[in-house]
Amino acid sequence: MQKVRHFINQLTWRLTNGPPVYYAWVVFLLVLIGIGVYAYVNQLKQGMTITGMTDQVSWGLYIGNFTFLVGVAAAAVLLIIPAYIYHFGPIKEITILGEVLASAALIMAMLFVTVDLGRPERVWHLLPVVGTPNFPSTLLGWDVVVLNGYLFINIAISSYLLSTLYLEKKENKWLYMPFVLLSIPWAIGIHTVTAYLYNGLGARPFWNTAILVPRFLASAFCSGPAISIMAFQLIRKFTRFKVKDEALFKIAEMVAIAMGLNILLLGAEVFKELYTDTWHKAPIVYLFAGLHGHTVLVKWIWIAMGCNFTAFILFLTPATKKNYVTLNLACILIVIGVWLEKGMGFIIPGFVPTPLGEIWEYWPTTTEILVSLGILGIGLLYYTLALKIAIPIETGEMRVLGAAGVSREGHGSHRPLIKDIDVRPIENISTRDIPGPRRRT
Repeated sequence: MQKVRHFINQLTWRLTNGPPVYYAWVVFLLVLIGIGVYAYVNQLKQGMTITGMTDQVSWGLYIGNFTFLVGVAAAAVLLIIPAYIYHFGPIKEITILGEVLASAALIMAMLFVTVDLGRPERVWHLLPVVGTPNFPSTLLGWDVVVLNGYLFINIAISSYLLSTLYLEKKENKWLYMPFVLLSIPWAIGIHTVTAYLYNGLGARPFWNTAILVPRFLASAFCSGPAISIMAFQLIRKFTRFKVKDEALFKIAEMVAIAMGLNILLLGAEVFKELYTDTWHKAPIVYLFAGLHGHTVLVKWIWIAMGCNFTAFILFLTPATKKNYVTLNLACILIVIGVWLEKGMGFIIPGFVPTPLGEIWEYWPTTTEILVSLGILGIGLLYYTLALKIAIPIETGEMRVLGAAGVSREGHGSHRPLIKDIDVRPIENISTRDIPGPRRRT
């Protein structure tokens, strides 16, 4: 019982204490969430009519963000494979932080689906026993299973590894390695099922392509790692967790390969539609050149193409890939480019023109933008608070009552770092009494 109280005291202290920039960041996110909640309550009161969506274009910014974030979550596999299959140490040290990022992305993705529902209280129909999920006959049922399953796997793996560090116990590989190996095909599966949701709609020729799954995966393996590279740099700047340059540069190499494949697949799709010159080319013509004077998306897709091509060159060139100024610029360009391409540039042309040949353009309203910012705030707050717990455990600053600090080398061996630990209740210890972490070997 004493150890439980000690853990709660440590947890409370870690979450409520930090430098001024931490308080400012949390307050900013809470304000962002508050604005989003206000906008969503207004949407619930007035209905979906205050969004830019219509009967003709029934998906918009919410589902575009959902598609993008599922890709960000799936990209955690690019950390799992080199860490646990090829035992690349520098990446293995940061896999837990990558899994936390994947969990945050999944939470946001599922929230975007929720706010897209006109009657969210009816979501119980998707639950087993009380509802009729129609699993496995419906793809929506598959999507619910893979998203929730992948979220559980990521939280389970990271929680188990962190708990063994906190409790000073050696992890049992037979308990967590099956989940690690399962997470690899599961990560691919969440984006595969998402692609099938669009691919299976026969009346939408823009989505009826056999290369949609590899296109989704290729773009996911660009955006997710790009966000990770920037996040890991912020982590090592503002915390004592050391992320090695080798890990960031190896991730950048994988992004370069994925972006090349993404550009190739998109080019193949554009060629197929335009060269065959059938009526099914109308959505892609609308996207890249406009259709009958309707050009809302044209400038945005060309901005996306410019961002993707520029980022590809920066990632491909050794000098710019290992220069943090150009590397971060490339990461920002990839996030913008892939978000535009997989969001508005993918969702909207699937509805324009309609199967009846009508052209109804879509643009998100202020309500949709504010709700989206609120969900982004929730995801970032979750990630921030999770890191406030995970990083002290990883660095040895946070341990069970009476335990010595340890360092994990590739999630394997334990080496004592702190010989004498202060076992006083944490409320009686000032910040000056708390020992700093040692550099992990």
